[in-house]
Amino acid sequence: MKKLLLGAVAGIACAAPAFAADLPARTYPKAPAYTAPEAVYNWTGFYVGGHVGGAFAGNNSLGGDKVRFLGGLQGGFDYQFASNWVIGAEVQFSGLTGNGGKGSTLPAGTLVTSNQLGSITGRLGYAWGPALLYAKGGYAVRDNLNIGAGSSGIPVVVATNGSHRSGFTLGGGLEYMFARNWSAKAEYQYYNFGNTTFAGGPATIVGVRFRDDEHTVKVGFNYRFGWGG
Repeated sequence: MKKLLLGAVAGIACAAPAFAADLPARTYPKAPAYTAPEAVYNWTGFYVGGHVGGAFAGNNSLGGDKVRFLGGLQGGFDYQFASNWVIGAEVQFSGLTGNGGKGSTLPAGTLVTSNQLGSITGRLGYAWGPALLYAKGGYAVRDNLNIGAGSSGIPVVVATNGSHRSGFTLGGGLEYMFARNWSAKAEYQYYNFGNTTFAGGPATIVGVRFRDDEHTVKVGFNYRFGWGG
């Protein structure tokens, strides 16, 4: 019996290497290649910011075509939906330096002063990553429009068909989120307050009508709180 057991053990020991050689090589699953996580940009939330730029009126405008410096503040709320679309509302105020310019086309000469512009607008944009391309439009308001005229250097009294304080505005721009809570923007905005007609004053200007508008170009920054985002 002992001889049989020893013989069996010896046979198994001899066959084990050959059996192991016939087994397939053991395989190990490869770890997936590392990919850096993509940054997630969410435009939903409140923001406040400031802007600077320039304003100029058209050739047929009371303000003439001189460029004036402007600066101001803005604030609003955006909501991102359907992955890439952004809708929001914004309130903006701008102060302008100097006078509106001298209207060279008026026979009596004019001096126009309107040094504040404001707007309440809706915004609709399309976002891809950190960039947002948007359009805006809504209600526009300005301070009282002061119009003075002179003849041969002597001031004369003029009257118009209204103060033209309210109007509409349209515009658009590009905003870029360069840090977690910060974005920069470049924007064009047009303000239209209708037409002004001279109802009284020198006979050479009574009945003359001019467009009341402003073109503005602005750059600015926004701080985004992300509340609700």
